[in-house]
Amino acid sequence: MGSMEPIASAQSIRDAEAAWFAAHPGGDLMGEAASAVARTCAEVLAGREHLGVLVVAGPGNNAGDALFAASELGELCERRVPLWVWPVVDATHADGLDAALAEGAVVVDAAAALTLCTGVGLVLDGVSGLGGRPGLPDAVAAVARAAHEAGVPVVAVDIPSGLVADSPVAHDSFVADVTVTFIARKLAHVAEPAASRCGRVELVDIGVAPPAVDVWRVTADDLRAWYPWPGPTSDKYARGAVGIDTGTATYPGAAVLGVSGALHAGAGMVRYAGPARDEVLRAYPSVVAPVGPAEPGRVQAWVCGSGWPGGDADRLARRVDDWVPMVLDAGALDGLPAELPDGSVLTPHAGELARLLGVERSAVEADPLAHARRAAAQTGACVLLKGASQYAVAADGTAILAEPGPAWTATAGSGDVLAGMLGTLLAAGVPTLWAAALAASLQARAAAALPGPHTPEEVAARSLPGVVAALRT
Repeated sequence: MGSMEPIASAQSIRDAEAAWFAAHPGGDLMGEAASAVARTCAEVLAGREHLGVLVVAGPGNNAGDALFAASELGELCERRVPLWVWPVVDATHADGLDAALAEGAVVVDAAAALTLCTGVGLVLDGVSGLGGRPGLPDAVAAVARAAHEAGVPVVAVDIPSGLVADSPVAHDSFVADVTVTFIARKLAHVAEPAASRCGRVELVDIGVAPPAVDVWRVTADDLRAWYPWPGPTSDKYARGAVGIDTGTATYPGAAVLGVSGALHAGAGMVRYAGPARDEVLRAYPSVVAPVGPAEPGRVQAWVCGSGWPGGDADRLARRVDDWVPMVLDAGALDGLPAELPDGSVLTPHAGELARLLGVERSAVEADPLAHARRAAAQTGACVLLKGASQYAVAADGTAILAEPGPAWTATAGSGDVLAGMLGTLLAAGVPTLWAAALAASLQARAAAALPGPHTPEEVAARSLPGVVAALRT
């Protein structure tokens, strides 16, 4: 899968650790993990002289990592670091607690922890790890909330307690400034809204090989490698002609937006075949737009559905008949044909995916990856699920998370531009799953490079070409 970063499930991490221990009897992974956490805590404490650390400790190995880390802070900081330990249940990791007590730690109760958490140098969250349940007990939630409101730094071990490793849902949890995790990132570290509660995620190599996965996150190297760069012998046909059948007389803007995305993503030629011909040509005279849209000419991909008020079986069937990869957006998602051309992509947001699958939107939002996989398996198409985190999912379940963009991109018309961008990449021959992740990532980068409330066509015109060119620098 190239240089993409693996995103592991909690179970695959446990399996990888078990395999490591089988090969290294008596090995000390906890010591490696604790030392990494301690180094991060020491960095956070720099400049906060004479302030101590509150360790919020659960009953398991996550607490052991935190407690052993706390015991190393005095040596790392070259001073006595006051330590307080709140075991949130009757028992915590015994050896870790002994190590902390040997460094002068004081065990406190819930009331004292609530008082301390607003005045310490940092709170070290060691309540629960990969096996944690969603949400926090009331007393722990009160400490997490008080520390956050007071601006006290929080360092989380593996994952902020209250989140679920394999879920993007932002359950009631600690809000970490830094999360120190091991072996591989998990979905909660990279998928919104949970990812925002993890702060900066530090991935530490503790000597365990990452497990085999089917979820990945793109890297800058991937974007550079996947983009269809023109060469010295390229002409407009070699770079791919993308056909766009979007918009209506009522919604001509969707057509203009999609064409903008296609052109600024690098299309060799855009052929427009829809009812917004005059508006498109007024905005982009380079577009080929015949008066009679029934025979627009040969294309290597079609973009359909943006600006359609609903399903239009006849309009869609005309484009399916060309049997080239298709981008099916908005109205084209209503009433999909039984069979789609190979390499086609559906681009729903959560509400549209819920409608497609006959489920509630809340169900999609609670487990977007599972629902995108279900739609991909049912239709045989790639699904690009749009939102704060964007998932490109193949029919076999392989998933790629696109680069995240700023919240400014949550505007009407962004999806229309994205559909056009994706059509350009498909027409240029980029493999479907890569094209979906690449288009979403490039739009995110373009928005990040032009911060503030800009319209989607502004982002496409003013920022996207520069972002593409910068991939090679």
